[in-house]
Amino acid sequence: MKSISPMFSVSTPKSPILIFTPISQRFSSVKFAASPQRKSPSLKSAKALSTTVTVDPITTPTSTSTSTPPKKVLVPIGFGTEEMEAVILADVLRRAGAEVTIASVEQQLEVEASGGTRLVADTFISACSTQIYDLVALPGGMPGSARLRDCEVLKKITSRQAEEKRLYGAICAAPAVTLLPWGLLKRKQSTCHPAFMDKIPSFRAVKTSTQVSGELTTSRGPGTSFEFAVCLVDQLFGESVAKEIGELLLMNPADDDPKRQEFNEVGWSLDHTPQVLIPVANGSEEIEVVTLIDILRRAKVNVVVASVEKSAQVLASSGTKIVADKLIDATADSIYDLIILPGGTTGAERLHKSKVLKKLLKEQESAGRIFGAICSSPAVLQRQGLIKDKKATAHPTVINKLKDGVNDTQVVIDGKLITSQGLATATQFALAIVSKLFGHARARSVAEGLVYQYPRS
Repeated sequence: MKSISPMFSVSTPKSPILIFTPISQRFSSVKFAASPQRKSPSLKSAKALSTTVTVDPITTPTSTSTSTPPKKVLVPIGFGTEEMEAVILADVLRRAGAEVTIASVEQQLEVEASGGTRLVADTFISACSTQIYDLVALPGGMPGSARLRDCEVLKKITSRQAEEKRLYGAICAAPAVTLLPWGLLKRKQSTCHPAFMDKIPSFRAVKTSTQVSGELTTSRGPGTSFEFAVCLVDQLFGESVAKEIGELLLMNPADDDPKRQEFNEVGWSLDHTPQVLIPVANGSEEIEVVTLIDILRRAKVNVVVASVEKSAQVLASSGTKIVADKLIDATADSIYDLIILPGGTTGAERLHKSKVLKKLLKEQESAGRIFGAICSSPAVLQRQGLIKDKKATAHPTVINKLKDGVNDTQVVIDGKLITSQGLATATQFALAIVSKLFGHARARSVAEGLVYQYPRS
């Protein structure tokens, strides 16, 4: 049994690779034997999709033929599933080369997650009942974990997974609310969200951020989702793949790299509930989209997700289907306190081409209101003349396109402009927005609910 340290020692790659094969395929000569005495992963040294997607040179590996069949992973979702956990699991495992199926336990494929994000599953759980999976990974959230618990098909799939000594895992509320009633925590050390720790027998409960006990892996919440997902990658594909995935995700830069830098400091506080627009497109990076939506809504921000496509449903860069609240045309005459562009190479380009969004951004800047971008999208702001002489950061592969780019910093704020590197820095990015709008105490409170390490002052 092994507990996983809450901190990684993976640093941001010095020369990011733009187009590459699924990482697991580059280590196909390594053999992984299935065994009850499986070696626990070491994270300190730390796409094959069920849907056809457009390749994103920053966020999506290029698929190539391989002699070994892809690892099959099931991620079930239901009403009230925690969206960050579900999406991060699917995205990270797909990057590693796993064939991930997101399956709905409901009577419909479209599922509203706990923070209001509308996700569309690949299939119904009933279609998965006869499949053999290398991993079954349960996201948490309430009432999502209870919806999973009450699904008999999923119970049989997961119980068979445990009986046949194949990998299974759960995060947040799911270990206590879903696996415990199914009897799948017996003789296993496990962890879960702090709000549910009292449900797990005290002699088996551990407070580590991620816990491996035989075939079972458990974790604490949205803030530990990256660690949980990379831990599962380690067990499926090996330590080398897990390490490279951690680098690709921009997890834990060097200790001396600041998480946040601010220039030309001004106040962002408002006398009303902040109104925030998050535009999305086909090819937007789903981790960034969902993290922004989830965290800002937890902070009591009114978030509007608007599609720049002809349909409200968009296909994100790693294959997740997200349904926007409205089309961008419906926002043309609205005023927002903050407009934030998610990244993803293809998605950023499609955002750039939206005439309505371009007009909204120009008005935002002219009126002195707040705007920002993450990952590849700061380059969009640069192309539209909105950054000018301000400091900004972006994904390492596009930061050289910025006139005054700041390297090795997760989040950069300059006046009423905020930018971030992308992927694993999205949580810090969203919390920085919360801190600027409401103060540090609100940001820290939201971080505690996420089980995310955030400075006390």
